[in-house]
Amino acid sequence: MTIRVIIVDDQAMVRAGFAALLAAQPDIDVVGEAPDGRQGVEVARSAHPDVVLMDVRMPELDGLAAAREILHPPAGVTHRPKVLMLTTFDVDDYVYEALRAGASGFLLKDAPPADLIAAVRVVAAGEALLAPSVTRRLIADFAASRPAPRRDTTALRLNGLTPRETEVLELIARGLSNQEIADSLVLAEQTVKTHIGRVLAKLDLRDRAQAVVFAYESGLVTPGDSR
Repeated sequence: MTIRVIIVDDQAMVRAGFAALLAAQPDIDVVGEAPDGRQGVEVARSAHPDVVLMDVRMPELDGLAAAREILHPPAGVTHRPKVLMLTTFDVDDYVYEALRAGASGFLLKDAPPADLIAAVRVVAAGEALLAPSVTRRLIADFAASRPAPRRDTTALRLNGLTPRETEVLELIARGLSNQEIADSLVLAEQTVKTHIGRVLAKLDLRDRAQAVVFAYESGLVTPGDSR
């Protein structure tokens, strides 16, 4: 199956570079581009992409607002592509908010070409892209800069998890991969996947990205924690 992608970035050279790289892949088709968030929403609605590469900071409508419009469309709009945010190391909590809005993850704009290609495939397959090397630091920074969360309702939702499921959720939030979780808990990787599926279902979360956000907002994991 060919993955349909649109690229939303206010820098023409970035769009051209990403488009050339992705279009050269046999399983990826670049079906549109946009120079700002407003046009990005319009192109997403008309081109029906599987994945939207969305820059964080843009004129007219920033990437966060555009992601919200794409992921929470008005009545009558049924197509909801995956959104992959493009960002840099010096981001503010836009990325955190994007994950809360339903984005499937984020990718550093200076990542190697192979990482961009892999990211599109991972997100298109329905997985969340949360690179452990940056997730632990960035999400912790975002959480640390925000007011203390209200933990009443989230605590009640946590109570519905088994001790093992809670442990798996904590390790997800710390940025561990499925294999790393399996090694840590001495479980088969398939068992870990089963636990993750149950965690998402019980907490009514869409994917791994939202699980990370939930773990921080519920207080299960706090910045500076060490295992």
